[in-house]
Amino acid sequence: MATTNAAAARDALYRRVGRRILPLLILCYTFAFLDRVNIGFAKLAMQQDIGISESVYGLAAGIFFLGYVIFEVPSNLLLAKIGTRRTLCRILLLWGLTAAAMMFVSDPTSFYVLRFLLGVFEAGFAPGIIFYLTYWYPPARMAAPLGLLLLPGPIGSMIGGPVSSWLITHFEGVAGLHGWQWMFLLEGLPCLVLALAVWTKLADTPEQATWLSAEEKELLRRDLVVDGDKGKHDFRKVLRDPRVYALALGLFCLISGLYAVSFWLPTILKENGLTDIGSIGLYSALPYAFAIVLMVVLGRRSDRTGERRLHSSITALISAVALAVAAFTASSFAVSLIAIIVATACMWASYSVFWALPSTYLRGTAAAGGIALINSIGLLGGFISPTLIGFVKDATGSTEVGLLSVVALLLVGSLTIYANRLPTDAQRSVSSS
Repeated sequence: MATTNAAAARDALYRRVGRRILPLLILCYTFAFLDRVNIGFAKLAMQQDIGISESVYGLAAGIFFLGYVIFEVPSNLLLAKIGTRRTLCRILLLWGLTAAAMMFVSDPTSFYVLRFLLGVFEAGFAPGIIFYLTYWYPPARMAAPLGLLLLPGPIGSMIGGPVSSWLITHFEGVAGLHGWQWMFLLEGLPCLVLALAVWTKLADTPEQATWLSAEEKELLRRDLVVDGDKGKHDFRKVLRDPRVYALALGLFCLISGLYAVSFWLPTILKENGLTDIGSIGLYSALPYAFAIVLMVVLGRRSDRTGERRLHSSITALISAVALAVAAFTASSFAVSLIAIIVATACMWASYSVFWALPSTYLRGTAAAGGIALINSIGLLGGFISPTLIGFVKDATGSTEVGLLSVVALLLVGSLTIYANRLPTDAQRSVSSS
């Protein structure tokens, strides 16, 4: 009976932790994702107003990730030293101003520069908040909160489509500006308010949380010490660990698929017969609505069973098959849309469970740098896939060949995640830091 009561109290404590820290992080991440992918909707209008080609758009969409990758590891290592609040405030302020400044794009050069700077200023945000969760949750409880934390990816895309399309169409000509200019401004400035909210509401660690009692802080500390000691790494050893690079390769392939869909879905829908920007925005929300449901369900199931690798690799495999079907059925709108829905939902579900792998394997002092390293390499997929599709579309007039190359990457990612058997606690060969 005492054991049952203790388990119930522990579950209640982690639910309370989730209610206090996750909503604000989810809201911040929603705007982060929205501000990086909203050019997919602006593109349809920007091509007419400032004359950008498909390859220019693809390169600009992808160049964001170059800036992100270059500065990500330093940003996360700094976070471990100065704290989450200071790091997130700095990131939110600078990326919000840059996202709003996208309204001044007038040619390919300004397009490239602002997208690159957006990546530079947002660098470290996603791995930073993933690392932040390791202060609050032991590895055995990571998949479910990660599934919720990563929901902004599909949420940002789901609400971003209708909202961005509405702003573009209804604000056209207001104050002499194009609708896409208003979209960038109105979707970028809220980040400045979020920076203030992070500074005033977020605690860097459980020890600094005034809303926790001394007994609750001690319970969290004991849970984190017991599980945290199992996976500590020295960062120098992380750099020599082939399993870390296998994780990075798996993430690279998943992100290639995620951003291929995020940046090109409006164009794919247009090729399939939709011409109205409003309709494109509404239809583009469907895949992400299903993704949200599957991410929550799969994350909870993964925590319940304690299994991560198969949950992530199998859904990645399903997404590859579905995306191939979408590529070959462009002439049938209904079949292609269903295939895109399945592919998108499975990619996001695989991605959310995936992050429980490095979050468990990398603990202690090297977690910040290790998670950032994996994410930095993985995010190169966000540069490669949209750029590749853009050049292929300019050369062939179709996105089919580009999508099939992404299918191949998803297959590689599925196999890599499946084959990367991370050691159990008794098998770990890397010494604790």
